[in-house]
Amino acid sequence: MTSNQIREKFLKFFEEKGHSVIPSASLIPENDNSVLFTTAGMQPLVPYLLGKEHPKGRRLASSQKCLRTGDIDDIGDNRHLTFFEMLGNWSLGDYFKEESIAWSCEFLTSKEKGLGLDASRLYVTCFEGDESAPRDEESKNIWIKAGIPENRIYFLGKEDNWWGPGENGPCGPDTEIFYDVTGKCGDLSQEDFLRAQKEEKVIEIWNNVFMEYESKDGKVVGKLAQKNVDTGMGLERITAVVNGKESVYETDSFEQPLILLAGFSTHLDKKAARIISDHIRAAMFLVNDGVVPGKEKDSYILRKLIRRSVRNSWFIEDATSDVIFPIMIDLYVNLYKDFYPSLNDNKENIKSIILEETIDVIKLDSNANAVIQKAIDVALEKYPPVRAYNHIPGEKIPDSHIAKMVPGKVLFDLITTKGIDRDMLLGYLNNKGYIFFTEELDVLVEDHKNLSRSASAGMFKGGLADHNEKTIKLHTAHHLLLSALQKVLGPAVKQRGSNITEERLRIDFAFDRKMTDEEKTEVEKLVNEAIEKDYKVIKREMPKEEAEKIGAEMEFGAKYEDIVSVYFIEDENGNAISKEFCGGPHVEHTGVLGKFKIQKEEASSAGVRRIKGVLL
Repeated sequence: MTSNQIREKFLKFFEEKGHSVIPSASLIPENDNSVLFTTAGMQPLVPYLLGKEHPKGRRLASSQKCLRTGDIDDIGDNRHLTFFEMLGNWSLGDYFKEESIAWSCEFLTSKEKGLGLDASRLYVTCFEGDESAPRDEESKNIWIKAGIPENRIYFLGKEDNWWGPGENGPCGPDTEIFYDVTGKCGDLSQEDFLRAQKEEKVIEIWNNVFMEYESKDGKVVGKLAQKNVDTGMGLERITAVVNGKESVYETDSFEQPLILLAGFSTHLDKKAARIISDHIRAAMFLVNDGVVPGKEKDSYILRKLIRRSVRNSWFIEDATSDVIFPIMIDLYVNLYKDFYPSLNDNKENIKSIILEETIDVIKLDSNANAVIQKAIDVALEKYPPVRAYNHIPGEKIPDSHIAKMVPGKVLFDLITTKGIDRDMLLGYLNNKGYIFFTEELDVLVEDHKNLSRSASAGMFKGGLADHNEKTIKLHTAHHLLLSALQKVLGPAVKQRGSNITEERLRIDFAFDRKMTDEEKTEVEKLVNEAIEKDYKVIKREMPKEEAEKIGAEMEFGAKYEDIVSVYFIEDENGNAISKEFCGGPHVEHTGVLGKFKIQKEEASSAGVRRIKGVLL
């Protein structure tokens, strides 16, 4: 069964159950500034889940376009995607658990009207209950009535079986449906089920959320005016399951683009090919919804997707991204044009926008290649390869290979001290025939992370509230703010404390008087100029003594290890606008920060002032 056939079957099934089929909303949420993209099928329907009347009635179904980039580094494995479609059906104060569970079971197992999956390979989880809501025995009994054995039903906590759009809004317990993709698991204890899930022998295929509660600031504050049902089933994932495929990339959604890439290479790098096919598909849908590459918000994400695609094309022999990407878009448009006709209408514009950005990246990378090669040549003199270096025991490495072997330490240094993009670097090395071991690089990166955590453990207890996207941006702006204060008020200004939440940053600094309005305006201007110029943010590891010698800023009273992380914000000529001891995290380029504004400047204590600022 193709993905188009499964989508069509799903929508027809629920249309026959009295649901109105509604079109997919845009990937760019309307009237919702809390998120960049539509990440779930229910997101555009939140007002109606809260009680507003929907013009199409109380039973709805759709295939919603979604985009998630939180797991972008995992793209290329068997299941992660940036763009995907979410099949869903909703009840807005109409039916509830009984019908929802019964129809889910029917659609999954019916050979005539549904997907014809083997019912003996299904497992179910339900909410075990806590202070927010009681144990969901009702759902368990309905599943038993639907034919699922009691020993295949497991109760799990809120982390697994509770869902809502975030800290605020409609929420409730869910019941999740899993499928044995091996056909060999049989009856499982709860412990064995969780192990099989972790090993991806059983995978989640559908989630039915019973939304009857409302949360504020992460806590349930009461019940909604109506009981709702919100279900979600990933189209690409269920297509893989139905067709017995191990990976979403083995389905028809990616078949033709991957065949195209394979045609350019005798030894196709599978992960690189998957990243390209995922990112170009996502970029195509973003452009179709009105996004263009740029420096901020959704535009920056689009630019990042295209850049990662170009840099992974280095792994495909004889693949020229400016030639391949337009052909890939043609293939994708042909696949989706019946359900998303606007793709076909906008095809030439989509290709033009993506191609223009692709050519810009190619030019950018071409200018950097000479720099990379020179750095590699110097680094190889410093770290000469050895015959026994990280190879399969007993396997003799030819002398010709020895000369081309780049130790992981070299890769690590190039990435951390030169700020070279990892994908671009590894793709360039691969294209030039160098031999390298990403496993060793990964070990060094992980050790580096542990060191950074150790060096900054005390520093960040009171600094960042958490490490989400908003606080990370504000943290980077914090560096720019300190630098600007020193330029305007003098180098004697030193940080005396900080606190960063999702909403604002706060910095305490040594200064003995109130700032004038002109000084505050000038500080804002300097910060925003640094943002507009899209300066690079680069982390470098170095001995603490060396960092002190170069004048890197440090937090008053903080304790540091002998090796420290120093974050540099550098202009186009490599001049440091800011350099600070810091454990991170930060954005990679200042251009994504938006606009900085000082909210308040006030006294904190004797000789110490305090500024609160925001990013707009």
